[in-house]
Amino acid sequence: MRKRNILNLIKYHCESKDYEFKNEAHEIAKFFDSNGDSEISEYIMGLLFEVDTFTPQELDYSSDLLKATNFINDKNQPLPLPESIAYDIKGIINAINNNVGVNKFLFQGLPGTGKTETAKQIARILNKKLYVIEINNLIDSKLGQTNKNISSVFKQINSLKSENVIILLDEMDAIALDRINSNDIREMGRVTSTFLKELDAMNETIPFIATTNLFDNFDKALIRRFDSVIDFNKYSTDDLILIAEIILNDFLKKFKNKGRNMVLFKKIIKNMHSIPLPGDLKNLIKVSLAFSDKDDEFEYLRTLLKNTDNKYMNINNLKEKGYTVREIEILTGISKSQVSRELKGMQSYEGTK
Repeated sequence: MRKRNILNLIKYHCESKDYEFKNEAHEIAKFFDSNGDSEISEYIMGLLFEVDTFTPQELDYSSDLLKATNFINDKNQPLPLPESIAYDIKGIINAINNNVGVNKFLFQGLPGTGKTETAKQIARILNKKLYVIEINNLIDSKLGQTNKNISSVFKQINSLKSENVIILLDEMDAIALDRINSNDIREMGRVTSTFLKELDAMNETIPFIATTNLFDNFDKALIRRFDSVIDFNKYSTDDLILIAEIILNDFLKKFKNKGRNMVLFKKIIKNMHSIPLPGDLKNLIKVSLAFSDKDDEFEYLRTLLKNTDNKYMNINNLKEKGYTVREIEILTGISKSQVSRELKGMQSYEGTK
């Protein structure tokens, strides 16, 4: 973020240029997100577009290795997951409520499949404080220091009030390498061993969730330490279309000036060459809404199509993909009568060949 961003923000506010103000604030939010401060980034976006999100508050406990995150307790916020994954998550919630020592859960899957957000949602649903292990601070270049840090953070975890917390170790790949992998260095093998030892000794009443994008490279002894491994790579095309609809419906509660045309929206999603996974899908829909003219109820649909289909202005292409004349009017801004004339002209031209 540069001084220019702040100066522009003040300027646009003073000049009552709402659209430019929001664009500049969005750039600032992206800066914080790219620098690892997603909490501030999401908070800014929430202020701009009235989206429920994390709210920075005074924390009960925090250290360089373990940080608490307070957020708005919104149990009605949707958790769009395929039925098979949702069933597993309900089981985890039941296990935590039963408090019988089944407390270690591993979420594995591609980036954007919802692993981290699901951990946050579990904390929301159970009304518990989410503590996040700071993986970047955990790993240290000094010989032996990483082992000390692991022991230290688990000591901090075990000192917490177990009935109030959930622990999240996000993207734990750096400390979960296979100890017999020839590409692994000896120091990291010792790190994994230390982690195994601390995980075994952890307070069984404290829920522990870890996430990974590289499950196949995990130390098998480490996998056995978890009570359950949840696979997030289970999204079908129908799942993603339904999830997109859930995401849009949730956003439209805040963007009250936007029109609702779910048939057209789902058609755009279905026609995508490759439907993004939920994390990217949510960002795509949010940006399409955020960057659309507040006085144009359907511009977000045009923006969504433009970002996913470079041929979006080609009337014949849209017709071939199954869009109606009315839908083409919405997506191109060309009147129905003109769309009909152009389509008839194309058909006549094809007929003369």
